[in-house]
Amino acid sequence: MTHINIPVSVLNLVPIRKGQNAKQAIDSMVDLARAVEEMGYTRYWIAEHHNAPTLVSSATALLIKHTLEHTDHIAVGSGGIMLPNHAPLVVAEQFGTMATLYPNRVELGLGRAPGTDMMTANALRRSNGHESVYTFPDDVQSLLTYFGPEEQQSYVKAHPGVGTQVPIYILGSSTDSAYLAAKLGLPYVFASHFAPQQMSAAISIYREKFQPSEYLKKPYMMVCLNVIAADTNEEAKYLATSLDQFFLNVVKSSSMPLSPPVENMDQYWTPMEKGMVESMTSAILLGSKDTIRKQLMNFQELYAVDELMAISYIFDEEKQKRSYEILKEVVDER
Repeated sequence: MTHINIPVSVLNLVPIRKGQNAKQAIDSMVDLARAVEEMGYTRYWIAEHHNAPTLVSSATALLIKHTLEHTDHIAVGSGGIMLPNHAPLVVAEQFGTMATLYPNRVELGLGRAPGTDMMTANALRRSNGHESVYTFPDDVQSLLTYFGPEEQQSYVKAHPGVGTQVPIYILGSSTDSAYLAAKLGLPYVFASHFAPQQMSAAISIYREKFQPSEYLKKPYMMVCLNVIAADTNEEAKYLATSLDQFFLNVVKSSSMPLSPPVENMDQYWTPMEKGMVESMTSAILLGSKDTIRKQLMNFQELYAVDELMAISYIFDEEKQKRSYEILKEVVDER
């Protein structure tokens, strides 16, 4: 049997489940972090979304700090900080402070999208107009400098931040960021969990164009996938209807909390909506342990990624933990 021995990590958007309030969603975030830390997951990242009433991940740095406080050793980071919304110096100060409090545990994933709709993006913007989307490469460079050694700094410095060497990851859902991650010699994380269409092209571009740097000698490719693992294929398919409902809300621009699974999704979506959801969620590991193993082996034969980041929209928190447990068991098999 072929082994799939790769690091696995977790992404969390901090959804509010039906019947929960915002505080309970944050408590669930911490509870899951503790569980996956115990399972031996590599890192736990928290996303940034704004004006999304069913996601509690707007103040990402605060949630990272809260998670660091309540865990012992797992690396905690952003998946990601959306740079158009933030001055790089402020990000450097926040993450430099956390890195000072929790050495070698803080990570910074960076995205170039605003993580929200355009009206909200305008309310968040640090400048008039949308030029901050186009300054993304310069902003990334600024952050690399702020976290770097004293002798590479200019007059403006991040205190604390200088010398903390907070590791930076470039996030992408299209091929644009693949070129940047390759040029800067940084690790690259592709968002296949909602935008799988350009994954294959982005992986190829990143690997072909990669230039070794002081941060990384060879490409480090991470892919984020939806993972719904259960003890049987039937149970996994049933649990996955919460994921279907989550993405149906995205398609319909509605604000429903993460909902319990249902017997038949055809009562909830039109054929067109079903097609849209399926195109967004086609990059998925779904099924029993045996099925997940086969799917992951097939995926690795095609892409040979260096690390898998899993997101599991499962309503029942114990079943969500079980899903992560099954995935970890698969990659740990000898």
